[in-house]
Amino acid sequence: MPADLHIHSCFSDGLLTPEEIVSKAREAGLTAISLTDHDTVDGLPRAIAAAQKEGIKLVPGIELTTDIGDTEIHMLGYYIDYKAEWFVELLAKIRDDRVNRVGKIVQKLNALGIDIKAEDITKLASKGSIGRPHVARALIEKGVVSTIQEAFNKYLDIHGPAYVPHFKLTPHEAIDTINKAGGIAVFAHPAVSRKDEMIGELAAHGLSGLEVYYSRHSYFQVRHYLSLAKKFKLLVSGGSDFHGMGTGRDVALGDVKLSDEYFKKIEERGPHGH
Repeated sequence: MPADLHIHSCFSDGLLTPEEIVSKAREAGLTAISLTDHDTVDGLPRAIAAAQKEGIKLVPGIELTTDIGDTEIHMLGYYIDYKAEWFVELLAKIRDDRVNRVGKIVQKLNALGIDIKAEDITKLASKGSIGRPHVARALIEKGVVSTIQEAFNKYLDIHGPAYVPHFKLTPHEAIDTINKAGGIAVFAHPAVSRKDEMIGELAAHGLSGLEVYYSRHSYFQVRHYLSLAKKFKLLVSGGSDFHGMGTGRDVALGDVKLSDEYFKKIEERGPHGH
C-alpha cells in the first residue's frame, strides 16, 4: 500500500488539478495520497471525490508555513477537519496576507528596475493560494530569470532583495492549529529547515510525526531522521512534494513512496483508526 503524503495541486502552487493528481497517482501504483496544498483546503472536495472513483485512499491534508527566527518550518497536517469554520477563517486570513505580500514583492521588484505587475502573477494562481513560486514563474515569463531556483536565489528567498515576510504562524501555533482541527502534525522536509535541535521540543509540544522520506533527503539524512523519529516516538511520514513537471521541482508523483508499515501507523491515528 505505497503512499505519497506530500502533494500540491493548482489550488496552491502546483500545476495539476486534483483529478489529474489522482489519475497520476493510480498510474504510479499508489494506493494512498495526501493533498497538502499551501494554506488552503479548497482542492480537497474534488480530490476526495476523484479518489473515491479511483479506489485510492485520500488523506485530507494541508501544508502550513511557519517562521522561527530567519528560518521557515513547514508543517504538514493530515486528517484535518477541513470544514471547521474557525479553521476556514484562519486560512482565509493567511491567504489574504499572501495576496498583500505579493503586492509588496512587486513593489520591491519594481524598485530594482524589473517591469512586473501584480496581474502577471495573479493570473498564474487563478485557482487558489498565491505564493512566491508564482512570482518566480512570472519572472521566468518576463525573461528576468531562467529557472525558479534562480528567481529565489537572486530575489525571493529570505535574504533576497525582494523578500517580504508573511503572516507569521510559529511552528508551535501551527501544531496547535492542526491538533485543534483533529489532525496529525508532521514536520515537513526537516533537512531543508535545518532545525533538528527543535524536534524534541516540538514533539513535547504536540508534534506527531517527521517527514523522513522526502525527494531531496539523502540516504544518510533518511537514516538520521529515522533515528530521531524513533528517539522522540514520532510517526514516520514521506512524500514527493510533487508540484508538477516544469515547476523547478521535477520530481514525479510517487518518486517517494511511504511503505505500508509506516502509513498504517499514521492511518491508525486518523479519524477512522483506533
